[in-house]
Amino acid sequence: MNNFTFYNLVKILFGKGTISKTGTEIPQGAKILLTYGGGSIFKNGVYDQVKESVKDFEVLEFGGIEPNPHYETLMKAVEIAKNEKIDFLLSVGGGSVLDGTKFIAAAVYHQGNDPWDILANRAPVEKALPIGAVLTLPATGSEMNGGAVITRVEIQEKLVFGSDLVMPKFSVLDPEVIFSLPDRQVANGIVDAFVHVTEQYLTYPVNSPIQDRFAESIMQTLIEEGPKVLANRTDYDSAANFMWSATMALNGLIGVGVPQDWATHMIGHELTAFHGIDHGRTLCIVLPGIMKVFADQKKEKIIQLGERVFKVQGRTDEQKIENTISAVVYFFESVGVPTRLPEYGVPAETIDRICARFEKRGYKIGEKANIGPKEIRMILEDRL
Repeated sequence: MNNFTFYNLVKILFGKGTISKTGTEIPQGAKILLTYGGGSIFKNGVYDQVKESVKDFEVLEFGGIEPNPHYETLMKAVEIAKNEKIDFLLSVGGGSVLDGTKFIAAAVYHQGNDPWDILANRAPVEKALPIGAVLTLPATGSEMNGGAVITRVEIQEKLVFGSDLVMPKFSVLDPEVIFSLPDRQVANGIVDAFVHVTEQYLTYPVNSPIQDRFAESIMQTLIEEGPKVLANRTDYDSAANFMWSATMALNGLIGVGVPQDWATHMIGHELTAFHGIDHGRTLCIVLPGIMKVFADQKKEKIIQLGERVFKVQGRTDEQKIENTISAVVYFFESVGVPTRLPEYGVPAETIDRICARFEKRGYKIGEKANIGPKEIRMILEDRL
């Protein structure tokens, strides 16, 4: 196991009825900017619960944060936060709303000319507004980490940044919010969380049995509980298990002391940037290609995944690897998520555009930093 330093200071309020406690976690006298997305919180009652909880605060609102939050939209919120002297941000929505809120928190205090430098040039986050979160869609794990992914529409770029300073002070997780979610969002959340685990697991062995078995338990829970949620949205226990799995998938715990990949995400972000494909669905396209092209490099962990999580068999290692890849694809498709580029209307020409973008960036990705334009082409051509 590799050396590591780990801490996570996000306070989690988990369970039914916890949304009503939101206001008790915010400093008295804070001036709040409440952020949200397309308006589903008005239909499912979450907005009313939050507003009741913060009725003793001065609250301004900023809605319309998109799935794959747009830099252009978020900069409008940054101006409001500056002009109104906001001192607390409250994100009410899914991971995209929270990612966008994290960017707002950092951009308010950015000293350069363009806050996009936080993403494009890794400009350090020196200070950020405090954030609280009420989660309405389990998927990204953003409620318990300091990462965020932002899209700049005008240049078709989707980039990531991270800072401990934008980790939420608290996150409220009430599984009952899942009851009103459509199938597509639930399915996206299931596969998104699953791939978050594989990015920290499907690399190479470093004798880390605790992290391996933590990761395997999360994947097994998603495989078992995800379909139950899809079949019966009001199954509270399954909803709770799904929600906590998504949080545990990316709160840092399973990634300490082990190599991490994240190539699936880096390539998947380009499919979203160019074609607007749901984030979770891009991951289901890319991961099987990475497993196939890098089967030798990831051999031990692919076989371990197959044997421990999917119970696959095979006379040879090659058969076990092939059967494991097939099991992963079957799982994705069993929850309604297609896994090939043509199923999303993506033409072969997009592969050229993605490879050119990585060529321009000049660095390679993956746990061994050996995935460049040539390898990305092989991965994506496998998904045609």
